Amino acid sequence: MRGHKTAGGNAAFHNFHNDFVHIEDPNERRRLALAEIDKAPFGWYHVRAIAVAGIGFFTDAYDIFAIGLVTSMLGVVYWHNAHTSPGHIPTTADTAIKVATSGGTVIGQVAFGWLADVVGRKKMYGLELLLIIFATLAQALSSASPAMSIVGLIIFWRVIMGIGIGGDYPLSSIITSEFATTKWRGAMMGAVFAMQGLGQFAAAMIALIVTSGFKESLMTASGAGKCDGVCGLAVDKMWRVIIGFGAVPGCIALYYRLTIPETPRYTFDVARDVIKAGSDTQAYIEGKHQGHPDEVTRVETMRVTSDRLDPPKAGWADFWHHYSQWKYGKILLGTAGSWFFLDVAFYGLSLNNSTILSAIGYTGGKNMYEVFYNTAVGNLIIVCAGAIPGYWFTVATVDTIGRKPIQVVGFIILTILFIIIGFAYHKLHEGGLLALYVIAQFFFNFGPNATTFIVPGECFPTRYRSTSHGLSAASGKVGAIVAQVVIGPLRQKGAPKGSTASPWLNHVMQIYALFMLCGVFTSLLIPETKRKTLEELAGEVPGTPNYDPVMAGHVHQDLVAQENIPAEKSV
Repeated sequence: MRGHKTAGGNAAFHNFHNDFVHIEDPNERRRLALAEIDKAPFGWYHVRAIAVAGIGFFTDAYDIFAIGLVTSMLGVVYWHNAHTSPGHIPTTADTAIKVATSGGTVIGQVAFGWLADVVGRKKMYGLELLLIIFATLAQALSSASPAMSIVGLIIFWRVIMGIGIGGDYPLSSIITSEFATTKWRGAMMGAVFAMQGLGQFAAAMIALIVTSGFKESLMTASGAGKCDGVCGLAVDKMWRVIIGFGAVPGCIALYYRLTIPETPRYTFDVARDVIKAGSDTQAYIEGKHQGHPDEVTRVETMRVTSDRLDPPKAGWADFWHHYSQWKYGKILLGTAGSWFFLDVAFYGLSLNNSTILSAIGYTGGKNMYEVFYNTAVGNLIIVCAGAIPGYWFTVATVDTIGRKPIQVVGFIILTILFIIIGFAYHKLHEGGLLALYVIAQFFFNFGPNATTFIVPGECFPTRYRSTSHGLSAASGKVGAIVAQVVIGPLRQKGAPKGSTASPWLNHVMQIYALFMLCGVFTSLLIPETKRKTLEELAGEVPGTPNYDPVMAGHVHQDLVAQENIPAEKSV
């Protein structure tokens, strides 16, 4: 069926829809429209996509990282009169609050990942940010009561917030991926993920600002157990400000997320709406919210062309059939396994920040002002020294070096670093330990921490891309839970009761080395995705190494041709 021309277009914004309107084959129209996205020169619409998705990751990292600074403040406020360790939050409560976020994140990654493939990226994008904003504000306004402890309230709201954070992973990744130009897709996705480093920096910076703002009140107490009166009131205000500020960047990005157009790839391959997909392609390039095609033409074209599009239709039977094949199943195993092994060590290492802060002299103090000041400044130093440079090295090189080499070499270097730390821990000076920690942070982020986010957003077919990314990301957060609940407590094995010593820390580092080595082998299962179109990676492009007639929908056509049956009658 031949389409109708649409109005609009000028010298600045060419009407590509009218270029393709004479093409009857919906697959050829799909190919040309997606080629416009793949080959488009890098422009402001790409920058806007990075910013809109990146602010979400900035918020995610801020909320996850800030709780590490806040729990010590909760101890001062709510455990001031505790019989043991007054002014310090119990270890079990501290762990429960931190694990709650990871637990909610697992739920959000799987649920939002699946929903984005079922109902569309656009309909889900923004909802997860609403959850984060609401739960963040609810935490900041929480208070204990006779019926509910502060720990129970914060755990509840952090699970809700974690669901929103989890949804951000697959949605931001695949939306950026499906709108990106092929040449710079890795850099765009890497830039979105790199906002995590800035979110960590912002959390420490806000903590430093509020600490400075309440300096006079904090200086009245020499320790956590003596911080009452004006000091206790100041700390209560501080933790609420730090948590509450996490809602600000989310509010800024919310409008843009709710008004972003649906990705043309989803509209073509899942919704199977050729006219709308072509219109949205041009709207995105022109910086508009969405295309506005003629509805009569759109409905009629969908009726005629829906079954003629090459990509197979999504469904549970097709999903199991697809991933039961080793050539596809191994990719999901590679992305999920690599993310799991990475996060065990990545989050496990963050549990030992206090050891590193002590090594660089940023722990403790003569009064509560110095304690909180040193903690905030020490975290700023750690983030700036290793994490942020690592993220942006990935952005600069991921489209030239490639994803797989960065991930494999990163895992190898991390394996070596953890072996050195683990077996030479008691022989290392504080400066040597700090240097190894900073190098590890650098190669986490110029390595598997970035690439495990990028690759799952590229290497799966459109109809299962979000679900597969969500499953991969969820396996990573399961690794984080294992690190916090199972491996983390091993640090204090053999320590006297009530002691904060970590006599088994060297063996924990050796365990992390083993996880990094396992990550090397799972990384070998993933494909190299640099400078390849998403359709080529999905095996839909004839003449390419990954070509699969089933993925391209050509098997049915070949059978029809062999039997000399008219295609129209066979459908």
